[in-house]
Amino acid sequence: MGESDWRLGGFPVPRGERHGADLVRFLETMPAAFCFLDTQWRFRYVNAEAERLMNRPRGEVIGESLWDAFPHISGSYIEETYRAAVATGRPVTFETAPHGAREGWAEVRVWPGPDGLAVYVLDATDRRDAEASARRATARTSLLARVSAELTGELDTESALGRLAQLVVPVLTDGCIVTVVDRKGRARDVGSWHADPDRRPLMQRYTVVRLDSLPGTSPVAQALRTGTPATEPVDAVLRLMRPGPSRDLLAALHPETAVVLPLTAEDRTVGVLTLYLDAGRTLDEEDLETARQVAAEAGRAVARVHRQSEQAQLAEALQRSLLTDPPAMGDAEIVVRYVPAAEAARVGGDWYDAFPQRDGTPVLVIGDVVGHDTAAAASMGQLRALLRGIAHYSGAGPAEVLRGLDEAIADMHTDTLATAAVARIEPSGEGDGASRLRWANAGHPPPIVVAPDGTATVLGGRIGDLMLGVDCTAERPESALDLVPGATVLLYTDGLIERRGSTLDEGMSRLVDQLATLVGTPLEEFCDALLEEMLQGTPQDDVAIVAVRLSTSRPRDLERSGRGVRHG
Repeated sequence: MGESDWRLGGFPVPRGERHGADLVRFLETMPAAFCFLDTQWRFRYVNAEAERLMNRPRGEVIGESLWDAFPHISGSYIEETYRAAVATGRPVTFETAPHGAREGWAEVRVWPGPDGLAVYVLDATDRRDAEASARRATARTSLLARVSAELTGELDTESALGRLAQLVVPVLTDGCIVTVVDRKGRARDVGSWHADPDRRPLMQRYTVVRLDSLPGTSPVAQALRTGTPATEPVDAVLRLMRPGPSRDLLAALHPETAVVLPLTAEDRTVGVLTLYLDAGRTLDEEDLETARQVAAEAGRAVARVHRQSEQAQLAEALQRSLLTDPPAMGDAEIVVRYVPAAEAARVGGDWYDAFPQRDGTPVLVIGDVVGHDTAAAASMGQLRALLRGIAHYSGAGPAEVLRGLDEAIADMHTDTLATAAVARIEPSGEGDGASRLRWANAGHPPPIVVAPDGTATVLGGRIGDLMLGVDCTAERPESALDLVPGATVLLYTDGLIERRGSTLDEGMSRLVDQLATLVGTPLEEFCDALLEEMLQGTPQDDVAIVAVRLSTSRPRDLERSGRGVRHG
């Protein structure tokens, strides 16, 4: 090999030799940019593609320092990478946006050698675009799967609709508001989210006021009225809005574009999905089609909410029609309450009852059929009627009444499971007009007796004996407790003490503590305050209670085995 005047990547290229000319010709025609820097970081060779990429004649560049030719890379990651390659003698590959290019990416490969640094720059834009497109396609597919799972697998569909905004951000949009129309035609925003945490509180405040202030010509109003999708610059929407908090909040959110998609079901508009896009973001056709599919899934979910609401109203009406007013009990007072669940899908089988047996002895019942739908409500009505009939005709004690009901379930309602507690208030037998509570419990939360001094006695363990519908031959124990004048007997369903994130023991403890604070309160107020404090306005399950308070005077009516008790 002859004498060399310069080298490429540490390899000598002899002047005038054929293979050297071939190499140069190859470098000049290759689609990748190539240049060679000497040990002083000066350009010694620049091929045609590198000349085009630099947008400068190579004659001006040859001999110039890299840092003088491209001062913008001084102190940057690129400089650090180049110097690290030279220091270690190891080749390095990285990606960067070419200087001066509005779009696009380049893959840079750096090979250090004893005479300098060889640099290859390959256009990586198409590959990166393909990878980004594949990632977006995967994200869209995953989004649709999550939306379907959330909206079809969640018992509380309305809550899932409220979370929908969090699913579509940031896959499809920067901000989102979900609007639902109820069966009375009232629209309300049920969920919002923004990719920017600092703008989430603004978005939340905007949802509180926007529907009352949007003009009828706005895209959201038109979508709600006509079911027409729209894409509109937010500046145009702001020009339609009157000055006020709603307009100020939308301006502060600073989106560039609003995309409004109607949620439709059964040829009705049941809501809208509003997507807010920041400057520089657009929805391509694949994104828009995914958004349409999300809106369609949400529309079907709203229709399910409406059906659940209808079913809940039917179940509640059936339930209330069966839960009759309690009878009078002479010197004792009875108060009953029923509160349906806040979640429409959970209306079902809770019941209370109070009635006299044939000899006038008062009987108190609390029960809960397993299930939360109209079928549970219907089963509740049947069991309630059966228990009434068994107790009234037989005159039997609570344990025998439960055993009779269990046999009836085994013969006539084989698919029904229920819990129940039955109590009877009877004379104590001491001859002084005192009363005694006799009770039996089939898998139900235990009754509680509250003395006038606030002492609460929980009758039995946390859960009673075997529930109804499991084994009708099981022996059912019965217990009794003497009652003092002024005592309050409370029977309730598990919705009173069950809350998400809390155990039954914690719920029972809260109940006992609350009962102590209500001592001396009139029984009507006692029951209302108890429900308010225990449920805090959002019952997660049906709640039924029946409370009896004995008179502080001598209970003459109970002394004669309940004579004077009349039917409700």
